Amino acid sequence: MAAVDWPLLLGVRHHGPGSARAVRAALDAARPRAVLIEGPPEADGLLALAAEEGMRPPVALLAHAVDEPGTSSFWPFAEFSPEWVALRWALRHGVPVRFIDLPAAHSLALHREERAARQEQRDGFPEVAPDGGRFPAEEPDGEAAPGEPGPGRGGEGQGLPDAGAVRSDPLAVLARTAGYDDPERWWEDAVEHRGASGTEALAPFEALAEAMTALRERPAGDTGHDRAEAEAEADAGQGPPSPREAPGQDRDLVREAHMRLRLRAAQKEYGEQVAVVCGAWHVPALRERPTLTADRALLKGLPKIRTEMTWVPWTHRRLSREGGYGAGIESPGWYGHLFHAPDRPVTRWMTKVAGLLREEDRIVSSAHVIEAVRLAETLAVMRGRPLAGLAETTDAIRAVLCEGSDVPLDLVRDRLVIGDVLGEVPDSAPAVPLQRDLTRLQRRLRLKPEALERELDLDLRGETDGARSRLLHRLRLLGIGWGEPAAGRGGTGTFRESWRLCWEPELSVRVAEAGVWGTTVQAAASAKAETEVVSATALAEVTALAEHCLLAGLPRALPVVMRVLADRAALDSDVGHLAQALPALVRSLRYGDVRGTDTGALAEVAAGLAERVFVGLPAACAALDPDAAQEMRRHLDAVHSAVGLLAAGPEGEGAGAGAGSGGPDGTATADGATGAEATAARATGADATGAESTGTEARGAVPTGAEPRGIEPTGAEATGVEAAEASHPAGPDRSGIRTRWWRVLRVLAGRDTVAGVLRGRCARLLLDEGELTAEEAARLMGLALSRGTPPAEAAAWIEGFVGGGSGGMLLVHDERLLGLVDRWLTGVPETAFNDVLPLLRRTFSAYEAGVRRSLGELVRRGPAGADPAAGGPGPVLPGFAPELDGVRADAVLPVLYLLLGRGGGTADASVVTGS
Repeated sequence: MAAVDWPLLLGVRHHGPGSARAVRAALDAARPRAVLIEGPPEADGLLALAAEEGMRPPVALLAHAVDEPGTSSFWPFAEFSPEWVALRWALRHGVPVRFIDLPAAHSLALHREERAARQEQRDGFPEVAPDGGRFPAEEPDGEAAPGEPGPGRGGEGQGLPDAGAVRSDPLAVLARTAGYDDPERWWEDAVEHRGASGTEALAPFEALAEAMTALRERPAGDTGHDRAEAEAEADAGQGPPSPREAPGQDRDLVREAHMRLRLRAAQKEYGEQVAVVCGAWHVPALRERPTLTADRALLKGLPKIRTEMTWVPWTHRRLSREGGYGAGIESPGWYGHLFHAPDRPVTRWMTKVAGLLREEDRIVSSAHVIEAVRLAETLAVMRGRPLAGLAETTDAIRAVLCEGSDVPLDLVRDRLVIGDVLGEVPDSAPAVPLQRDLTRLQRRLRLKPEALERELDLDLRGETDGARSRLLHRLRLLGIGWGEPAAGRGGTGTFRESWRLCWEPELSVRVAEAGVWGTTVQAAASAKAETEVVSATALAEVTALAEHCLLAGLPRALPVVMRVLADRAALDSDVGHLAQALPALVRSLRYGDVRGTDTGALAEVAAGLAERVFVGLPAACAALDPDAAQEMRRHLDAVHSAVGLLAAGPEGEGAGAGAGSGGPDGTATADGATGAEATAARATGADATGAESTGTEARGAVPTGAEPRGIEPTGAEATGVEAAEASHPAGPDRSGIRTRWWRVLRVLAGRDTVAGVLRGRCARLLLDEGELTAEEAARLMGLALSRGTPPAEAAAWIEGFVGGGSGGMLLVHDERLLGLVDRWLTGVPETAFNDVLPLLRRTFSAYEAGVRRSLGELVRRGPAGADPAAGGPGPVLPGFAPELDGVRADAVLPVLYLLLGRGGGTADASVVTGS
């Protein structure tokens, strides 16, 4: 080959497979004595790790400030990155390799100053730039320097571009000059689809360098006066403005000055035969040879901070993101295929697509693949392209393999065009102690980080799954969101958890930030919990931390949290705050049995907190406006659910847990029958299956108070209450708490000063629990819907009583209540109807379509009796008797026992089968 003009400047497009192949061919042909690569010099000591077997790209260099790990930058590398290819070539041939870009200590410091300046500007002015647009989003330095060839950033419009457009995307300018409207397609045709070797190995770089020189010498809008003036100032020793004065414009000049200094040093050490691999935009600047004094003047006075660097895994999805920590290439999977395919890339790509679609049970034959390849090649010829690119293959896949549908095509884009590859780094790579402990736990628990999101179901009764749960909860407490709780797929009890796992590269930064709390995951989570509980301002925050400590298994932090919880609970007198804090605290009691945690102290605090809610709730519910009443209703439902769990206790997993599967956040999901279903059955005397209570409402308990009017307990009821209270003294006795809660609900249901939505809700909860008979409920509804009650207040009572998705079934199965609502609604004055309509619409719109249809049919045929209040017999549906047929109802019991997996009733199976 012809003589090489040293230093050999190889201008590349970052993450371009064509550039990577060309770099490898050029290095093989030139055989330099040293290789210099655009990157942070602090990472020179880490370059040898790239040759280890455990290093598998995509990976990234991570630099972060020692005093503030959140101030960080990434330099990502893929297998098809020219910089990675040059690095591996140098290590394989024993050639010295160095990074020559601006040190991360300076770039991170400049980024911090720019961020502070933007924040100061935002504090003083609206977040709108003078031209009407928004201020630019913050982007870390390092992964996409301004002015370098960036994919997919083509300029818009016609005519000559301005200097800013040239600097931001020079390839878009070259593409438009060549007649392309898409810089991606131009680069593929000019570079990616070319094969260079032998004497032609350096030709692409020479042509690209000439084009970049032309763009940089006189971009549109540059008269040359500014450039001459800057050179004169440099010769006079004044130098350009500080990067802090104009960081966006001068950052390239500073970086290139540092590159020239490193290039001079390398040539002095290794001789003239040095190769430089950098962004194509920088090649003309590196060819220039300003004085050493001028370059040093550009670097004088730069801010600097202490930094640490390491290798971290990266993903193809992050490479496809232009903002944040991405690289901005839209198709990393496609580029990886082009880089590795030895020949016939289109045919091999179609084969991959066919395999993916077959895995998804789509019918794809060999004939489909052949026709798709032919169509892609034909499209390339029609469009004047040397080889079918991603656009042609995508069109062919849509037409032939996907039969014109974009649904399977989206799968191809996600799995192949982008891909879900997650890189790996060797154990010898530097890492903070917390990262090493996390890696050790991931291996011991067989929880491999994966870029593809996946579901993980845990059975907490097993040792391994229990340890996995504690690890994920500890990481969440540290702000490392590797796993997020997901809804359970089924099963019962609090021993099941479901998680959604997905490892993102940014989590490496979160791990570094969390390293200030401790050297192990458990110690760090404990330290952070202890610190946060002291600074917590709301009681609910303290109870949430107590729940997190139990879920995460932090015995060291729990006593501190409990001490603060007891102090805050004793001082807080706001019933709303207490009601918010109680549910999380009571849910935590369920973990004592499954997780082996002693929750005795929690039980004492929870019982005391519940008693204080019982005492203060009646007064707190008086004289509330509609918005405050709705908020209090939510507190009421939360306390009711919490009291049910507190009354049941951790043994047997509680009322809420026994009815459904527990999620990672401690909530239970109802699967079985609820209190309202039994209520409907008692009210109608039929086998009712509806009128369930609110979602996961469990049996409850709360304070005492005066008996309300209209619902005085009978002698037997009063005797039962007194006996229950006598046998269960005040304190953590669970049965007594349940009884006292029912008495508080009775107080609230009968007080005229309590908002209608609360009175209706209390009556409904009592009815669901069986503490209010159907006759008493009908009487309360009759009083609430009487003519003396304002229509708006009556509508609010209805919303509280039958609101929610379960209220409709109650009306379906108890026609007396439906008759009361119907009679009240038809009697609302015309002047007040528009006022109550929004409340009624909100109430009945929550019912399922089938429930609304059943209610409509019942209303159309009329109420069950002539006098709904009296509950007299009325007409019945054809084919139905007015009363329950006990013999026929008992006949289905054996089948029900069999379906429920319970013993009993098998001897009567002949009644059902007829045998």
